[in-house]
Amino acid sequence: MAERTKLWIAEKMKNLMKKKSLDKIRITEICKEAEIERSTFYYHFRDKYDLVAWIFFQAADRTNVIDLMDAAASMKQMKNDMLFYKRAYEDTSQNALWQYMLEYFVLKYTQLARDMTGEVNLDPQVQFSIRLYCYGAVGMTKEWVLNDNHTSAETEVEMLFQSMPESLRRIYFQ
Repeated sequence: MAERTKLWIAEKMKNLMKKKSLDKIRITEICKEAEIERSTFYYHFRDKYDLVAWIFFQAADRTNVIDLMDAAASMKQMKNDMLFYKRAYEDTSQNALWQYMLEYFVLKYTQLARDMTGEVNLDPQVQFSIRLYCYGAVGMTKEWVLNDNHTSAETEVEMLFQSMPESLRRIYFQ
């Protein structure tokens, strides 16, 4: 039941973001659009930024980040929801989406490296490379969503994979 409510609120938020930017949307509007009480909203989300991040994570959690076709399909979906992602990325508040994404992907790639190497404590250079790659990949994805109308999702993902430090490619693409 809770998951259904979150999905409902998320859909209403996407509808609102088709009409206006994230910084102009208030919790009261989200609640009105979703026909819920404020307490229901705050039961599920800390704030509107937490909601936007949750929407993103729903798609990201289903994506195999080291599979070209799966990652490209996820990026194509971002292009399909262009206005939502554009408005989310344009927001430069203290809780900007790119910050949520960065931490999410650092954790995801770190866990993946641990699983693939069998090492709980990764080498500091590997940890640094993961953070470096994630900063670049999140930044380039943001740039792609906001500005690039020509590069296909498959090409973008392929370029991201090719830009990965060799030490990480040896781990992820053995």
